[in-house]
Amino acid sequence: MTIHVTNLTLTYERHPAIHHLTATIPQGEWLAIVGPNGAGKSTLLNAMAGLSTIDEGTINGLDPRTVAYLPQQAQLDKSFPITVLQLVMTGLWEELGFSKSLSHADCERCQEAIAAVGLQGFEHRMIGTLSGGQLQRSLFARVLVQNQPVILLDEPFNAIDTKTLSDLTKVIEQWHENKRTIIMVTHDLEYAKQYCPRTMLLARECISQGPTKKVLTTENLERARKLSENFDEDANDCMQGAA
Repeated sequence: MTIHVTNLTLTYERHPAIHHLTATIPQGEWLAIVGPNGAGKSTLLNAMAGLSTIDEGTINGLDPRTVAYLPQQAQLDKSFPITVLQLVMTGLWEELGFSKSLSHADCERCQEAIAAVGLQGFEHRMIGTLSGGQLQRSLFARVLVQNQPVILLDEPFNAIDTKTLSDLTKVIEQWHENKRTIIMVTHDLEYAKQYCPRTMLLARECISQGPTKKVLTTENLERARKLSENFDEDANDCMQGAA
């Protein structure tokens, strides 16, 4: 389904993060969400994943039960005693619930996902022993087994090597060919220009959305930077249409 974001306002730690955002994301689109630090990118992705409260407005055409979400590595507790295979298996929780055991077919599905991201032989490695690239491959395998039509990726290529970036980009390209909707937060403008057909530029509000080359212009990026730098954290609640 097409995702419709209408007059969306979100806060983070009681500060405005996104205000009065309206956007349309067609089914099967590969959309990069970019913007300065503090622009509200991850907050918007969390709202799409159903992980945060919407203060105003709506997100329609998006059911959290049909979303696969890949968080930033910084949000993970790498000391948690879990293997790569067990991490990937958690991707089936929504499908199986807590009362059902994994079948042989489910285990094979997880093994195939691990192989698809190039981690054969790592199934029983503890996640705390993995490099950044290996852990990211594991998280992509977890998304693969969820097999959802909408995929949300929050900074999927932070602190990984060039080979891992190339391999995981091929995974995303396959999702895109299969008409899955991919919404990816990234700080890497060059990556967005090279791979992402469409982009949304945020600075707590939408500066521009459309074909990446038309969005990531010098003028738009400068406007986003200035809006971000001039934002008043102590301002009163914003009202649409206020003078």
